[in-house]
Amino acid sequence: MADLWIGNVEESTSDDEIRDFLIKYGFPPFDQVMRYHGTGARPALVLTFHDTPPDALRRLQSRIHNMFWKSRTIVAQVMPEHDDS
Repeated sequence: MADLWIGNVEESTSDDEIRDFLIKYGFPPFDQVMRYHGTGARPALVLTFHDTPPDALRRLQSRIHNMFWKSRTIVAQVMPEHDDS
């Protein structure tokens, strides 16, 4: 299991738009999305990929990191592994 944090995502972006965007750049479909609105200036997402190892996401991360998408420059980072128990 691996998590991908994507920051500065346009708040109105749907889960389907995010899924299509990531698949376009070679990512597998994510299993869960958590949205973090914060102050609203730079909303973020944490996407969970249950069957994808962190190393696989790290190889793909550079494809979207600092990309200009939907009038914003997004940032992407693979989150450190954690134990949910």
